[in-house]
Amino acid sequence: MHQTIDTALGINLLHANQAGADHNREHFDEWGITCLNLMSSPGAGKTVLLEKTLAALQGQLNMAVIEGDMTTELDADRLRQYGSPVIAINTGRSCHLDSKMVAGGIHRLQEDYNPHQFDLVFVENVGNLVCPAEFEVGEHAKVALLSVTEGEDKPLKYPIMFQEADCLLITKLDLAPHLDIDLALLEANVRSMNPDVTIIPVSAKTGQGLDQWFSWIKAQLKVPQALIG
Repeated sequence: MHQTIDTALGINLLHANQAGADHNREHFDEWGITCLNLMSSPGAGKTVLLEKTLAALQGQLNMAVIEGDMTTELDADRLRQYGSPVIAINTGRSCHLDSKMVAGGIHRLQEDYNPHQFDLVFVENVGNLVCPAEFEVGEHAKVALLSVTEGEDKPLKYPIMFQEADCLLITKLDLAPHLDIDLALLEANVRSMNPDVTIIPVSAKTGQGLDQWFSWIKAQLKVPQALIG
């Protein structure tokens, strides 16, 4: 009986969240904004990837970040130095952002800026390999990060994240020579459950793969490619 009730509550919760996500996406579509949802375990490199991305694409794209963290604004403060608006959302005890939280970030962005000016909004989700993938926030694409330090088995142990991802970044590639990691096996494990995902190995430290990542971002945009060079 309890399991049936818990299942029903879970279904209702996801249904309500999906309705909110659809509403958020309608706002983004109205404003001509592409929204990318970045998800990973803690420490996989979401924030440093955003630092490199904001720095590289300044002057080409107008960007904003909705930054999710449980209790602090440490990551938000790191990103603010690059000049793009950063809206911080503290989730408290929640291990993920949901569509209602992101709606609050959207409203703050709308209050302080003309949303039509933005080409791209990044959502940096809370570090967690399970919950963020189940709760859409209004994104147009999901980006998963997996560090080489996490091992080849993570896609098999936490399948939803990798099944839902439109793009997978294998991060900290510069550490691979110092680890017992089989990159081919890691990619094979990912493709066994998501054959069509775009996989981009990157190193924020050396810059390897970042140009491919930037090109992937531009390919997702709602604005004509001729306008962004």
